[in-house]
Amino acid sequence: MKVFISADMEGVAGIVHGEHTGREGREHDRARMLMTEEVNAAVEGALEAGAEEILVNDSHGTMKNLIPEMLHEEAEYIIGTPKKLAMMEGIDESFDAAILLGYHARMGQDGILNHSYSGRVVGNIKINGVDYGEIGINAAIAGTFKVPVVLVTGCQYAGAEAKGLIPEIETAEVKQTVNRITAKNLSTKKARSLIKQSVINSLEKRKSIKPFVIEGPYSVELTYLHSGFADAAEVLPIAEKIDGVTHRFESDDFITAFRYIRSLINLANSGL
Repeated sequence: MKVFISADMEGVAGIVHGEHTGREGREHDRARMLMTEEVNAAVEGALEAGAEEILVNDSHGTMKNLIPEMLHEEAEYIIGTPKKLAMMEGIDESFDAAILLGYHARMGQDGILNHSYSGRVVGNIKINGVDYGEIGINAAIAGTFKVPVVLVTGCQYAGAEAKGLIPEIETAEVKQTVNRITAKNLSTKKARSLIKQSVINSLEKRKSIKPFVIEGPYSVELTYLHSGFADAAEVLPIAEKIDGVTHRFESDDFITAFRYIRSLINLANSGL
């Protein structure tokens, strides 16, 4: 069995604020350690469930967060950015299951540190008339390769978002959101134990969880937090500006659509 783990940071137990998640934050190195240890718990669970290959993709921010000397020796890992598939770099048809670890709810919803790819830039992402965040879009990337996402870990709202898309999915609630920068957390020991057991449970039932697929063709609307971001991203010819803060484009291929989304966000960031 081959398992893919996309590891974000906002949904890790004990992480609630930009002081944890930002590269310049006073608590960032502690957050990196917490993230790495939750990844290790997931790796241990995957090994116990029978995994023979495990690939971890560092999926937070600069994607240079995992602490190599602390990472479980049985896991290979991808670190750094840019990457064509960003948070899902490395996924392909050879994997039996994918896990989204340390994830969060989409922008504008309840949930700790909620955002969609860039909290400074993105207001909303709509695909074929439906609002999606990182959970839905990344699950659909895996689904394009016929790989089911079997587990999401994070707060209660991240779990609810995942179950709204994939009813059979397992979730591990390592903290409960109080507000966007406050949460009630499990102890690190209990959080890691829960993650390990949830990985085991989810991999044992992986064949009953269908890959999540958004059927094409794709009509995408990307809404920014203000018009300056839309102005900066307007240089990408495929994007049609439909109002002061929204671009729309169409694609027949989901991976291509995702790469356009990432390109628009990156261009918008250049307008900061």
